[in-house]
Amino acid sequence: MAIIVQKYGGTSVGTVERIQAVAHRVQKTVLAGNSLVVVVSAMGKTTDDLVKLAKEISTNPSRREMDMLLSTGEQVSIALLSMALQELGQPAISLTGAQVGIVTEAKHSRARILEISTERIASHLDEGKVVVVAGFQGVTSSALPGGSQVTREITTLGRGGSDTSAVALAAALEACCCEIYTDVPGILTADPRLIPDAQVMAEITCDEMLELASLGAKVLHPRAVEIARNYGITLVVKSSWTDEAGTKVISPSPCARSLEGLELVHPVDAVEFDADQGKVSMLRVPDRPGVAAELFGEIGRQDIDVDLIIQSIHEGNTNDIAFTVASNAASRASSVATAILPALGSSQARSQAGARERGEVIADNNIAKVSIVGAGMIGRPGVAAQMFATLADAGINIGMISASEIKVSCTIAAQEGDRAVEILCQAFDVSSHQATFPGRAVGTSALPGRAVGTSPETPVRGVALDKNQARLAILSVPDRPGIAAQIFGLLAQHQISVDIIIQSQRCRVINGVPTRDIAFTVAQSQVEVARLALEELRSVRGRPEKSEWGYSEIVVRRAIAKVSAVGIGMVKHPGVAAQMFAALAAQQINIEMIATSEIKISCVVAEAEGVKALQAIHAVFGLAGGQTIMVPP
Repeated sequence: MAIIVQKYGGTSVGTVERIQAVAHRVQKTVLAGNSLVVVVSAMGKTTDDLVKLAKEISTNPSRREMDMLLSTGEQVSIALLSMALQELGQPAISLTGAQVGIVTEAKHSRARILEISTERIASHLDEGKVVVVAGFQGVTSSALPGGSQVTREITTLGRGGSDTSAVALAAALEACCCEIYTDVPGILTADPRLIPDAQVMAEITCDEMLELASLGAKVLHPRAVEIARNYGITLVVKSSWTDEAGTKVISPSPCARSLEGLELVHPVDAVEFDADQGKVSMLRVPDRPGVAAELFGEIGRQDIDVDLIIQSIHEGNTNDIAFTVASNAASRASSVATAILPALGSSQARSQAGARERGEVIADNNIAKVSIVGAGMIGRPGVAAQMFATLADAGINIGMISASEIKVSCTIAAQEGDRAVEILCQAFDVSSHQATFPGRAVGTSALPGRAVGTSPETPVRGVALDKNQARLAILSVPDRPGIAAQIFGLLAQHQISVDIIIQSQRCRVINGVPTRDIAFTVAQSQVEVARLALEELRSVRGRPEKSEWGYSEIVVRRAIAKVSAVGIGMVKHPGVAAQMFAALAAQQINIEMIATSEIKISCVVAEAEGVKALQAIHAVFGLAGGQTIMVPP
């Protein structure tokens, strides 16, 4: 008999009637010849109500007591669902996370799963019972000093914990699939509250889902997708209210991986190296809507594949755009950029110093791209910093940076490529690397989990809007190895996760020292902590104007929104970026920053333009469906 794990969220078990409906669905699955483990969340808004009660007692309750309190919500759900199944004549038993044997770190409110003991579940399944498990929780198991005693503490897994519990159980039990039942009919091309005609995707890869989840698509938590990707678990997201097929989230083929330290896997799975790279930088182009659309529209018409794209923060009325292409196309790309530059109106631009400066195009074929890849990077802000520090310790300077949830890429001098790969493999304990060689299409190699039968006409799968970010810009940072490592290492020490990272292409010499600007985005809730940490870094080195490390100032911009398009099909579509930029230009939306990876294009725009930008991009890629998706309250 196949083992299936099903997970039902809080709205799915929010009332007695809904619990009874879930029981009927569960029984139907069993009658079809399956062994079933069901993971449930707390009923409706129970968790919110418990948090409210705690705050009425204490303004700062301890995390241990909060775990004790919040874990009771799921205990109610599992008991009621087991009773409902028994009333239908279906044998069932409810188990807490501790009873199941979900062992976690000793970190209250945000624990990661270390291991799962499956013996008890297997025994109950052999008896023909449905095992109903409390999601979101586990138990620690650690020897006290002397080794004679063991202390066990209830822990919770944090946001999305029930999804995480379900997928982890599916991995431990080697289930054929994990079905996630929720209040929408599957994974949608956009947030239906902002795009009413968003449509349900039939399938999506884990890599695409990780990007969308990290951008705020709340239907699946990134930790759950990470486990599915690491252990080859097929996920299916369905509605609790209908029998529609939902969305299949396709994982790479299962590989041999130990279940010990289940969520503490190596953050990096592979180091990738691409020697087939050339860079084109356009400096001092006008900061107005339509510039990126004109440039990449013409690049696309020349059938040139673009890999990385970055647009720096504006300086005066201009900014810089840099992009990489295959080395054999770099000369053509440079010619296109040079030809289009006068048409952009950038022949005369005023710098901050007041002097008249001309726009220019700089081409560099002496570069390579080195990347670290791994779903385990999620929620670990120190991984990118470790990459930068490893390169800095070897004296390797970083040119461009592109970061996503599962990949960080840097451009470096071509002659440093072999050494960079070697030291990164050592630093992240990776035994081998993947290489892209001249003549091979950029971005077409090693696409884990690519969906079979993906239509080449749909390069973009979904779009997302994040209005919870802020931008910090550090101006006039010395351009030498180690600076990025210091900055992002410090932020990692403060547990600050960084999203977009842009290093400007324009170099200014100040007091004989070449400098560049570095800009990055963080969550709104972390921006002040980040700013104070960076100010402290400057002050401990002495007076700012005398500092060896030094920079001129930190500029914070809070009123931003990030709009992104995600799709594994875009690696073979040169015009995707141009389409996205043109859609924004048509709405007179100015792009403040651009950052890309192989399967994602993100633009920072003014916060007030965020929803309009999302709607424009969703429309231009033809993602609208024929019906309105209703989201239950």
